[in-house]
Amino acid sequence: MSARTLPLLFLNLGGEMLYILDQRLRAQSIPGDKARKVYFFSSPCNSCSYVSNDVLFYMLRVDEWTDVDRKRVMNDIISTMFNRKFMEELFKPQELYSKKALRTVYDRLAHASIMRLNQASMDKLYDLMTMAFKYQVLLCPRPRDILLVTFNHLDAIKDFIYESPGILNQVDETFRQLIETYNCLSDGEFQLIRQTLLIFFQDMHIRVSIFLKDKVQNSNGRFALPTSGPVPWGTEVPGLIRIFNQKGVEVKRTEFTTAGNYVTPQREGSFELYGDRVLKLGTNMYSVSRPVETHVAGSSKNLASRAKESTVPNPLAKEELNFLARLLGGLDIQKPAGGEAGFRLNLFTTDEEEEHAAQTRPEDLSYKVINIEAAQEPARREELSRILGELEVAEPRPDSAGKGEDLLALMDGL
Repeated sequence: MSARTLPLLFLNLGGEMLYILDQRLRAQSIPGDKARKVYFFSSPCNSCSYVSNDVLFYMLRVDEWTDVDRKRVMNDIISTMFNRKFMEELFKPQELYSKKALRTVYDRLAHASIMRLNQASMDKLYDLMTMAFKYQVLLCPRPRDILLVTFNHLDAIKDFIYESPGILNQVDETFRQLIETYNCLSDGEFQLIRQTLLIFFQDMHIRVSIFLKDKVQNSNGRFALPTSGPVPWGTEVPGLIRIFNQKGVEVKRTEFTTAGNYVTPQREGSFELYGDRVLKLGTNMYSVSRPVETHVAGSSKNLASRAKESTVPNPLAKEELNFLARLLGGLDIQKPAGGEAGFRLNLFTTDEEEEHAAQTRPEDLSYKVINIEAAQEPARREELSRILGELEVAEPRPDSAGKGEDLLALMDGL
């Protein structure tokens, strides 16, 4: 297991999260001059201190977004994601922790602005994030190209930033950290990073409609990898066997026919702050609007084994608790100002679909409970209590008691 994997995992999943949120915010947004209109007529208003004659008052529903709201949400999340102290903790060499521990961080990150997601939408968001990055890792021509995938995500994130040089500088600083940390690593170290990522993703087989329609994913949730396309940079197209003698001199060549159609890449992608990455993996696949659905795949045996795994005491409980405390402590969550209400974002086409997804999702794939035993760690409990108190959102959320809002209460119940 590589101790340098966490920053790449977090940044790439975060990039996919921003792609999805931007696409959904654009799909549900309305022009600012067409916000929902409410008319007040010339009769006394019992609930207000004024009387109006055909006054036109603009009111925005909680599920109606303007482009201004979208830009604000993206700026808030990106600013929190690239917080300097958070990045410092992230880039420290450390092992990967459980999926549920990381999922908690993304839940907090997604709610770093006025936007609110309920449990079903958050589950779908996380499924889309993880399956997209898993596909990109599988398709990387060489292990080092995972860094190019990360750069593609960060390039796109910079385009999401609206009129905020400070946030842009935060992303550029993370770019420099990536270059300084990873450009000097050997191919063997990148191979270990790739293996660590694939181990993290190996039990995740969520069917995604966009992959199924493009025929790159099978009905069981496993990806169908192509047998054609560009070969890794620095290698040759297969089809030729060279035979050398004991002195290293080539004495014979034999050609053979391959089943795939391979091509040589024109040039290597840029590993600098600015440049052409060449590789398209990690770019925004939601730039062309089309509905994306997710479905849980796998046999009941697999689901049962995962449920059993979630109930087994975690030997890294103390380390995961420390990890959560450090990461959540680095997140700078911005609360809505004053009595400002949050806006709900639905990742499903209708509210009915969202409710159905919440009811039919297997219990073991729900991220309501985090397997960390905190009973013997009063100091960490106190630190997490302080951190989560700072992250507390004033606006009441529906069914909040069952959605993991109070992490310490859930730990007590383990």
